[in-house]
Amino acid sequence: MRIAIFENIMTPGGHEVDFNRIIVEEMQKCGNEICFYVPEGFKFSMDYHVPVHELKGEVVSYSGITGLRKLLASVKREINRVSWFKQLYEAGKRGDIDAIIIPTSTYRYLRTISKSVFRHSPIPVIFILHGINSGEVPKFLKEAKKLEACANIRPTVLTFTDNIFGEKRPNIRTIYPPTFIPRDIEVKPIQKDEGTADSQRPLIIGFFGQYRREKRLEDFLEVYFQGHYTRPVKLLVQGATMHPEDSEDFERIIKKYSNRKGIQFLHKGLIGAEWQQAIMDIDALLLPYSAPRYKYHWGGMLFTAIGFKKPVVTSDDMNPEVFEAYNIGEVFESGNMAALKASLEHFINTYDEMKDTYETELQKAYDEYSPEAFAQRIEKIIKD
Repeated sequence: MRIAIFENIMTPGGHEVDFNRIIVEEMQKCGNEICFYVPEGFKFSMDYHVPVHELKGEVVSYSGITGLRKLLASVKREINRVSWFKQLYEAGKRGDIDAIIIPTSTYRYLRTISKSVFRHSPIPVIFILHGINSGEVPKFLKEAKKLEACANIRPTVLTFTDNIFGEKRPNIRTIYPPTFIPRDIEVKPIQKDEGTADSQRPLIIGFFGQYRREKRLEDFLEVYFQGHYTRPVKLLVQGATMHPEDSEDFERIIKKYSNRKGIQFLHKGLIGAEWQQAIMDIDALLLPYSAPRYKYHWGGMLFTAIGFKKPVVTSDDMNPEVFEAYNIGEVFESGNMAALKASLEHFINTYDEMKDTYETELQKAYDEYSPEAFAQRIEKIIKD
């Protein structure tokens, strides 16, 4: 099949970029031809090595604008989206492509379709939604209802259930999200010191990703340093910052804790092979985030951990269905610092005896959520 990916979100890196890469590379492995359709002037963060076609109409950014200017930008964005959808419809009608994937969608995209000729697309269009929170459900279901008669418009929600808060609709698909895997490096076992038992080698645990204050890094560090650990452990804290206020806050934290023993900070964005190698070089990932949205949106770092076969310590906000199915680490009550401390201690102190169990369970989870399995599920939706 000739499959087009419509992308209109410009990002400097992160899981959005890697998600597109999964679609490109895994769908190619299935024998499909992949290309991109993007707004004019669109800039990619990486080269996916596939053809790129420009659509008339530029991306409209909300960056740095408020009030009336933001409202006008919103109207302009909607007008452009209608135009892009019309151009995609025409590409399908001409027979240039056999299917379209929109990798990051919202209910607003479905609302736009109801006003567009795109709803009559002659080829399948897969709108991928990366989770729907409770406040969005009525809006999403309302817009999906309008499109029930449009057989080729296929809203697809990345989730772990077969329903949306108990609701099932004939035109809404639900599928598991994919894991992120090391694609640009050679996978090697962590180097061990000759003559040093595993239990005496420092267990390297990592806190990775974009630094945001909602991740409560400082609270976590206070709890971490209060813990009593019966084996050597080292903590690596990596953070990329997008905004000046986040950068300043992260630097303050680095200054406060960098003189503590057994901790290393890295204030730097990591992409590609450098990011992958940093994950491979640790033993476990810490994801002590506490936010209700993690119950409804799949965790990019959790699915990085599964793809790289690293056990985790995380809050019970984080995709609880995954932990009900697989023993891939420790879970603590969201927002409960005493519970976090107990989970950290138990995870670190029992790591050596649990290591084999984690490896087995991580492999099972990987098999279920692998990029290959994800591509097969997308193909099934296209061919359905």
